[in-house]
Amino acid sequence: MLVVLSLSLSSMACGQSPDLRPRAVGDDAAGTGPTPAPAASAAFPEPPVPTIDALLEQADAIGPLKAVVVARDGVVIAERGYNGARTDSPTNIKSASKTVVSALVGIAIDKGLLEGTGQPIAALLREDLPPDPDPRLARVTIGHLLSMQAGLERTSGPYYGRWVTSAHWVRAALARPFVDEPGGAMLYSTGSTHLLSAILTRVSGRSTLALAREWLGPQDGFVITGWDRDPQGVYFGGNNMAMGTRSLLAFGELYRTGGVTGDGRRLLSREWIEASWQPRTQSRFTGDDYGYGWFLRTIAGEPVRYAWGYGGQMLYVVPSLGLTVAMTSDDSEASARSGHRDALHGLVAEIIASARQLSGPRAAVPGS
Repeated sequence: MLVVLSLSLSSMACGQSPDLRPRAVGDDAAGTGPTPAPAASAAFPEPPVPTIDALLEQADAIGPLKAVVVARDGVVIAERGYNGARTDSPTNIKSASKTVVSALVGIAIDKGLLEGTGQPIAALLREDLPPDPDPRLARVTIGHLLSMQAGLERTSGPYYGRWVTSAHWVRAALARPFVDEPGGAMLYSTGSTHLLSAILTRVSGRSTLALAREWLGPQDGFVITGWDRDPQGVYFGGNNMAMGTRSLLAFGELYRTGGVTGDGRRLLSREWIEASWQPRTQSRFTGDDYGYGWFLRTIAGEPVRYAWGYGGQMLYVVPSLGLTVAMTSDDSEASARSGHRDALHGLVAEIIASARQLSGPRAAVPGS
């Protein structure tokens, strides 16, 4: 259970329900540097590292930011909403929902509903294959969809609008031409995770939302308040899921603890978390490694795993510090092109530096 240690929320009005309608959107050099500054001395001490509360107060200057929640070892140590938003206000987490779908796939494998990441998808989606399928479809696996290595032309970016206005999203995703071999380069595509949602629905006989509420609902604070569906009723695997910033943090906490809830219930296997955080490919847009629904990078000298949704919906897990940080933002503008994503990475770097200064023993990780 998450415990609130300090609360830095200002007095704000209740947030509005998020707009979940699909939108047609895209998704230091080596060398001699400047002379290093002299080391700090008693006469010129280094400035103190700001507290996390102070950092969140300063983050008000990051215009699109809506809310931030920071937890260490399961304790919420700071949180703040901006411009009328609250940390429990539902927001569209966009592609950060791909990480939730990845968790559901891992649980389905543990329950025996799926054979594993090496299982081919063609037999699972046989009724929706093209009339004369490319033979390479038979080689596409669950793992390829999770790591965005299916080889199929993307449904994101400039292709997104046409895909979400099609009559049958699953068939349209499977009918994309191959632009690489299965297992090749990372091709970021929401169609891949939507196929996973369809597969989960087929093998379980239940909706993906029902599975999420049953399988992840026991995690204290985790709530999905809204989720779009395709024309056939399949929940949108990889976009347009609504939850509060607090709920997003609760989901990240489940990974930080190794898959165990605060009351000792195991929801995710430690093996699945390790597999999800193993580098499998690399994003050509960011240069960051990518596993099963998680981006991987080093921030402020610490290994960080993060989920990223359009507009700046971010979930960071820093295992070395027992740190989990959730951020939600205005989803109307691409966070990469605007520089907003980099501003959020920078804020996390400052939070990490501040967290290193926190005193006291680290709490034990449940299930370890």
